[in-house]
Amino acid sequence: MTDPRITTLQGVYTSVIHDVLRALGRRNFTLPPRITPLQPELVLTGPAFTIEGRIDESADAHQTLLDWTGLLSKAPAGHVWISQPHNQVVAQMGELSAETLHRKGVLGAVMDGGLRDANFILRLGFPCWRTFHTPRDVVGFWRPTGTDLPIMIDDVQVRPGDWLHGDRDGMVVIPLELLDEVIAKSVAAMGTESLVRRAILDGMDPQAAYLTHGKF
Repeated sequence: MTDPRITTLQGVYTSVIHDVLRALGRRNFTLPPRITPLQPELVLTGPAFTIEGRIDESADAHQTLLDWTGLLSKAPAGHVWISQPHNQVVAQMGELSAETLHRKGVLGAVMDGGLRDANFILRLGFPCWRTFHTPRDVVGFWRPTGTDLPIMIDDVQVRPGDWLHGDRDGMVVIPLELLDEVIAKSVAAMGTESLVRRAILDGMDPQAAYLTHGKF
């Protein structure tokens, strides 16, 4: 069963959520612009399943594949896979992994790192965010160091269960304890924006529209 918050947020712009979080006094909640969507037409929203890892050139192929398939096994349905791999060398998502997660009901994947098999993932329709593309994979090179723990992406902390929300403008992190408030205020803000837009299109001066409705 789809979380009703996902259904609601599918229709909310990331920029609106950003403005609500800023008005609530939050800072450091926008992922860096190097992380971009493979499918910018898709909205990705949902709770975070966090992963961290590092390069380990001493690891053998068998161990790295055991580690990787273990991550796939742990990923919960209804969540967004988000990874801080601490490298810009190998891909953190590819064809078989994306298909496995998609079949499990994982909502999408966000990596401060690489992606491969992009054409397959585009055909699959599994939402992915990444910093670069490469054919190199994790085998014999990279191992996870933890899951379901707070991770840092630049100055942005992502905790397990915090909410990720992204569209072609970028991605923000909504602290879980603020989620319901942010949803309510974001939906209300979109209604106010509609009033401002209608007023301007009807001929009202933009500043007068802002002063009347309190939003621009």
